[in-house]
Amino acid sequence: MIPRLIQRQLLRLWASYPVVTITGPRQSGKTTLARATFPDLPYVNLESPDLRALADNDARAFLQAYPAPVIFDEIQRVPQLLSYIQTIVDESGKNGQYLLTGSHQPQLNAGISQSLAGRTGLLRLLPLSIQELHMAGITLDRDEYLFKGFMPRAYSTALEPHTLYSDYFATYVDKDVRQIANLNNLSAFETFMKLLAGRCGQLLNLNSLANDVGVSSPTIAAWLSVLEASFIIFRLPCYYENFGKRLLKSQKLYFTEIGLVAWLLGIREATQVARDPLFGGLFENMVVLEALKARYNAGREPDLYFFRDSAGTEVDLLFRKSPDQLIPTDIKGAMTWNKDFAANIRKLRKLSPKFTGGFVVYGGDMTPVSDDVQFINFKDAAQIVD
Repeated sequence: MIPRLIQRQLLRLWASYPVVTITGPRQSGKTTLARATFPDLPYVNLESPDLRALADNDARAFLQAYPAPVIFDEIQRVPQLLSYIQTIVDESGKNGQYLLTGSHQPQLNAGISQSLAGRTGLLRLLPLSIQELHMAGITLDRDEYLFKGFMPRAYSTALEPHTLYSDYFATYVDKDVRQIANLNNLSAFETFMKLLAGRCGQLLNLNSLANDVGVSSPTIAAWLSVLEASFIIFRLPCYYENFGKRLLKSQKLYFTEIGLVAWLLGIREATQVARDPLFGGLFENMVVLEALKARYNAGREPDLYFFRDSAGTEVDLLFRKSPDQLIPTDIKGAMTWNKDFAANIRKLRKLSPKFTGGFVVYGGDMTPVSDDVQFINFKDAAQIVD
């Protein structure tokens, strides 16, 4: 197992809460993290039909058969267990009793808000970060990262990325989308996914997607909700404050696994990445995702936004470091340094004293500082949210 930076937060929460819940996309390493951190705890996989049937039919008998402390994997499969767990932990008064993992937000969120509010620590685990790979002695170049992606299985097996993400997509559609959305038009959904990959890093436009796919806007909205609920995509909000009411309220869309995006775009070799017309969106997605991973791995809320206003001022990423300090970042896929890469950040900082410092994340290795803007290589993108 490649060591995960979030493990420190897991140990901290285990000592502070009776229940710890790890959520995240399928195959991001939740089960591996839980079992590696607590190898002596009994492990129960609720994907097993027999175990799930027992938990469904007689929750009390199930919990007596598997007493705390214990790991329950894929807890969203039997959300009614959470009410019984609440009673047990309230009576015991002990921390470190139940370690839960799950892949679907709706069932988990409902159960946690109703039964485990104040009783569980929450962690969100995304696929591997560049920093985690570097600590494990694995370093790739820009295009190899974008092609191979960051799924743990991409580094623990000999599977080619094409095979890995093809299988992942098929499994995801079968297990998750069909269950949640009662999907009837699989062909339209696959078209939707490919078009969505081509729009990563762009403003979300439901009507445009609906027209291109040939379905209604409400259908697109429902599919997006399913993808978000299963941690396949995330939305980056536009930062809004009343700077003369010039800001545009919207969202940008990104995937939580860049290798899946490359596969959906038809990229089958790393040498194709830089030549792809959507390279800029791929690179931006990877950098924004590294910032999000860094925040989650530290056990913190994202506090990430982008900035765009009607006057043409645009910055790819804003990190709210404090209520009165926002750090802007622009993202450039080029490998050659250019001082003009920081032009939008300089323009933004004139709007408010809240916008301070700044970073330009790009593909090159030069790291100069220009007008208090730090240029950094994409492999160090976690710095922008320190």
